Amino acid sequence: MQRCKASGITGVLIPADSEETSRIAVDMANKYDGFEGIALYASVGVHPHEAKTYTQATDEYLRNALEARKGQKIMALGEIGLDYYYDLSERSVQREVFEKQLEMAYEYDVPVILHERDATGDCLDILRRFFKAGKLRDVAGVCHCCSCSAEASAELVKMGFFIGFDGPLTFKNNKKTPEVALNTPWDRIVIETDSPYLTPEPNRGLINEPCHVAYVCGKLAQIKGVTIDEAAQITYDNGKKLFGVN
Repeated sequence: MQRCKASGITGVLIPADSEETSRIAVDMANKYDGFEGIALYASVGVHPHEAKTYTQATDEYLRNALEARKGQKIMALGEIGLDYYYDLSERSVQREVFEKQLEMAYEYDVPVILHERDATGDCLDILRRFFKAGKLRDVAGVCHCCSCSAEASAELVKMGFFIGFDGPLTFKNNKKTPEVALNTPWDRIVIETDSPYLTPEPNRGLINEPCHVAYVCGKLAQIKGVTIDEAAQITYDNGKKLFGVN
């Protein structure tokens, strides 16, 4: 958090991937909020890797957390989605848990943090059904660490999603993600780190942390042909809109 302050960062959202880490994220956000002048926020949710751990008790915890979210610094439901790369939970279970949490996000009127890897087809099919049924918010959430095609990301934007870019945007051998960034409207772009993973260049291979988002911002500014300050202000404003931060 001291390095965040030195880098000009004013707020950090701590995401979760299970009931256990949801509890930890909420506790951290409330315990350390304001340290070094950094605002802390949390999300709660069950990642596709952990879908197999989703129980009725988990469902009740998430509902109770979202019910009390304003007093607990909870800004979103996530990470949720599908991951067919590792298949750490059965695909049918992933889809079931994903849909349960999408229903919950609509019921409690919160944005989602979407995780999708090697599952674009099924993920879009599920989201299309929810969108057609009117069960996605106008600001549906963010496709975090976007790795899908320009066509898929454009469809996500139409369904109300922001597109999140992080370390891979800076990787020298990554041609697809910069193209997606170039073609995504400015008012639908946010930047992030996915700490402690996906550390951007020039620190690739080291442990990632929020202060490294500056490198993502610099690369985005280069792609979009604006100054770093302009890119920082736009993505800052977009992040506030996405998560409903005043």
